[in-house]
Amino acid sequence: MPNVLETLQARGLFEAATDEALGRFLEQPTAVYAGFDPTSDALQVGNFVAIMGLAHFQRAGHRPIALVGGATGLIGDPSGKSTERALLSPEQVERHLAGIRENLSRFLDFDDPRAPARIVNNYDWIGRFTYLEFLREVGKHFRVGAMLARECVRKRLESESGLSYAEFSYQLIQAYDFLHLYDTQGVRVQIGGSDQWGNITAGIELIRRLRGGEAYGLTFPLVCDSHGQKFGKSEGNAIYLDARRTSYYDFYQFFIRTEDADVIRFLKIFTFLPLEEIAALEEAMKRQPEARIPQRRLAEEMTRMVHGARGLRIAQEASRVLFGGEVEGVSADDLMAIFAHVPSKTLSPAEAIGATATEVAVRAGLGASKGEVRRLAQGGGFYWNGRRLTDPEQRVRADDFIEGRVAVLRAGRKQFTLVRLEG
Repeated sequence: MPNVLETLQARGLFEAATDEALGRFLEQPTAVYAGFDPTSDALQVGNFVAIMGLAHFQRAGHRPIALVGGATGLIGDPSGKSTERALLSPEQVERHLAGIRENLSRFLDFDDPRAPARIVNNYDWIGRFTYLEFLREVGKHFRVGAMLARECVRKRLESESGLSYAEFSYQLIQAYDFLHLYDTQGVRVQIGGSDQWGNITAGIELIRRLRGGEAYGLTFPLVCDSHGQKFGKSEGNAIYLDARRTSYYDFYQFFIRTEDADVIRFLKIFTFLPLEEIAALEEAMKRQPEARIPQRRLAEEMTRMVHGARGLRIAQEASRVLFGGEVEGVSADDLMAIFAHVPSKTLSPAEAIGATATEVAVRAGLGASKGEVRRLAQGGGFYWNGRRLTDPEQRVRADDFIEGRVAVLRAGRKQFTLVRLEG
């Protein structure tokens, strides 16, 4: 079997293990799990570390299990948080679970004949407990002193917001998750971010107390950029793995903008590219830093993995069009995907065909008045489908719309409007 620990270490995905015997234990196939909170209906690129961890384990012959916290999501994990999360309703959790299941299905092989992946929901077993039953079966095995000693608990207790009893109980539920999967799925290894160390060790201790068995934990480092910004944030906005939340273009551009100081590390962590190829990309960056060759490779790999070949093509077409290229050869459907997050206007054929380009631009909201659009054209800043329009009074024809359906109007370099022709 491939040595998964060596792989994780070589790619910067290993922080610590709970037992030095883990390497020997992983010489045989086993089941390993990671947890995902249903705080949104889509995962973020910040979740990619755990996803890649599970994927590397599966590639090494181990069976990955993704636990979606339907129960813990109703409470909230205090790890790494300065304030308590807003509590979700059961209906919100169910909606979020459906989106997360779809996201995970893109990266884990659920039909692998050797080690098929599984998705489980901890509400299926936590939800059966009454409060008294949980205290008797689980709570009695934990000591409050040890729970209070956890760093994330101490920080919250010292903060103005404090720590609710619900959040304080989170570690008991996660520990029981490990025990349940140990009993029902043969899971012996839990993986997670470095902020999950306390939750993981709590589960290991519970298994030891109640089953007398050995279990292991492995944590990944917290991935930050060279400025200390937590990976996955872009100007305060999360980058999602769902095109409904983050467009193909925005996703692709997030990785294109990766700084030189981070890009090689990110290629190792977030892609399956061979290390030899990554080393070659590093040399190319040294020779031609202005070409941003590693950044383009990173953006291509990430977008292809998350959104498939079509998503990558749309992202690249969007980059070309949005940076001044013509739209020739781009389908109407792809244009609508590219411009999903820019202003748009639906016009009837009677409002557009035969009207002047100036009139269409005003009706579409590209300019406040005909005079403004004319001045824009005279200054060379009015574009129709990527081509500079010098005569704003020319009549619009049906074939000025891509496939007779859409046209892209641009004012200057960055102001776009998508015109849909319907009716």
